[in-house]
Amino acid sequence: MTRMIHVFERTTHEAHEWVNHLGGRTGWENEREVLHLLRTVLAQIRDHLPLDEMAQFSAQLPIMLRGMFFEGWQPKKTPVRERHAADFVAAVDKEVGDVIDYRGVEDIKAVFAVINARISRGEVEDVRACLPQELRDLWAAP
Repeated sequence: MTRMIHVFERTTHEAHEWVNHLGGRTGWENEREVLHLLRTVLAQIRDHLPLDEMAQFSAQLPIMLRGMFFEGWQPKKTPVRERHAADFVAAVDKEVGDVIDYRGVEDIKAVFAVINARISRGEVEDVRACLPQELRDLWAAP
């Protein structure tokens, strides 16, 4: 039982590290809002990926974030066919736009930077390769 509790503590700690890292990059102080931004961008990435790549990417997320990554996923609707970065940004704006500190593309790029820092370079490159060119242009290579 103690070992299982340790797993919960570790994944909670890892998720907090991601949130703190992103909060530092965005300058946001409200952890709930930072987590909301992270979840929203991860969900948009998820919806652009083929199933195999989605599974490989999610395997590198902390368990708690992995659960959030799949929350609300509708397999029949993915991968989405949108080809424009503006559509991706608009989808994030729709979910996060009411956050006072939200700065659009700048904050989305902050999420990409955190992913680059916390996921293996090879996996980030694989994920980026699955995205439309406009989104790859928005997400700097690791």
